[in-house]
Amino acid sequence: MSGTFGGRSDRQGRLSRWLRGRRPQQPADDGGREALLLDAAGAGLPLAPAAHPGPDYRCSCDRVGCPTPARHPVSFAWQTQSTTDRAQLERWIRQQPEANFITATGMVHDVLDVPLEAGREALERLLASGVEVGPVAESGDGRMLFFTLTRGTPEDEDEWWPCELDCRPETMDEHPGLRWHCRGSYVLVPPARLPGDGDRGVSWLRGPEHPLPDPLTLLESLTDACTRHADERPAWPRRH
Repeated sequence: MSGTFGGRSDRQGRLSRWLRGRRPQQPADDGGREALLLDAAGAGLPLAPAAHPGPDYRCSCDRVGCPTPARHPVSFAWQTQSTTDRAQLERWIRQQPEANFITATGMVHDVLDVPLEAGREALERLLASGVEVGPVAESGDGRMLFFTLTRGTPEDEDEWWPCELDCRPETMDEHPGLRWHCRGSYVLVPPARLPGDGDRGVSWLRGPEHPLPDPLTLLESLTDACTRHADERPAWPRRH
């Protein structure tokens, strides 16, 4: 009897250890990173993993001389990979604790991307005028990001441009310094880290809990502010 009892206890002990090993790991204290990313996804912003800063101001990717360090998706399939699914995002976040995340534009939302000084001026004017401004993020490389509803697929295909990461519509006189991220583009979503000295990154000024506005309600103020600041400093700061 004692042998049977002992064997059963041993089996139960092994089973208990196995079950403990199968329990999901609890998320580490990440300074609120996971919560912020899940909040963005909960607001409808589709996310996908991105590169992060590597040693000596380099990118975590294996590309020699990466032109956009810590600012690009990990996968070439980022457009189809981007998701708001909480379970998938939790897996990515916990498996890749250093990764930045991008949000794909042109699906649910667009982003109007302007020089920082112009953005601050425009934001102050818009709020003072009672305009409904949606989520706004500030980037440590001198840009401000205004999140809006997407324009989708307009009837006039020449009216809006599909925007890749390095296209520069500020060459157009009517939009100096402004980049419109829509179909085929993406931006880093807070919280994100950028290469360089100090605490450089992308953070929310107004979080994703704010409803997305129509981009046309912001465009005139942003364009006017960009025009005023066009000659004060380069529209596109140097990459470090």
